[in-house]
Amino acid sequence: MPRVPQPPSSFVALLSAVAFAAGTVDAVAGGGGLLTVPALLAAGLPPHLALGTNKGQSVFGAGAALLRYARAGMVDRARARVTFPSGLAGSMLGAALLLMVDPSALRQLVLALLLSAALLMLLKREPQRARARVPVARAPLAAGLIALLIGAYDGFFGPGTGTWLILAFAWLLGDGMARASGEAKVVNFASNLAAVALFGARGVILWRISLPMAAAQLAGGTLGAHLTVRRGDLLVRWVVLLVVIALLAKLGHDVRALF
Repeated sequence: MPRVPQPPSSFVALLSAVAFAAGTVDAVAGGGGLLTVPALLAAGLPPHLALGTNKGQSVFGAGAALLRYARAGMVDRARARVTFPSGLAGSMLGAALLLMVDPSALRQLVLALLLSAALLMLLKREPQRARARVPVARAPLAAGLIALLIGAYDGFFGPGTGTWLILAFAWLLGDGMARASGEAKVVNFASNLAAVALFGARGVILWRISLPMAAAQLAGGTLGAHLTVRRGDLLVRWVVLLVVIALLAKLGHDVRALF
């Protein structure tokens, strides 16, 4: 078995600082992996170990943010009973599909969807609660489908999962942006748990690196959720927009690299 790179302690401390920033951003608007995955790759980890180690630490940030949102009354428990298992199942399905399909085939589609999301965020000026586009009677089914599909996306491809969830809950179910962040963390936590179970079983989580980052993620996730509870929709709207722009830049670079 090839020797696994072991970054020095100073690099682990730097990775933990990145994890704190990522946890804060992710709790507000998703997209924390845009910081942690490149940092883990820069530390010399092969891609499969970087992805596995990233999930091993990000689940703590998602869990901390979910707890803070739940305490603030920003999580619908009845909806969570649908979205949590749906997100878990979706992530497992996506991870299974990953073994059969090249995820790079999705990059151009994701790029187009993210561009549409960025334009929507720029043009939509009102920070108040949006109009629900799904009838109330069908809202639980719609929430479950959102969790299943985006959970599968997380298990298969991943970038911007939290951001997609926030946009979907706000656009389809009429959640305010801050409320959508809380509801998104239910699914995000479930999909991360599924990924940790899969990656842990395969031995591709470097816990020596993941656990210090997890402690920082936990603190960052708590801070980000606290800021969202205090600052509300306007903060989420602008951070989501910044995350979408960052995702566009990254995926655009990835697409250009294919040609």
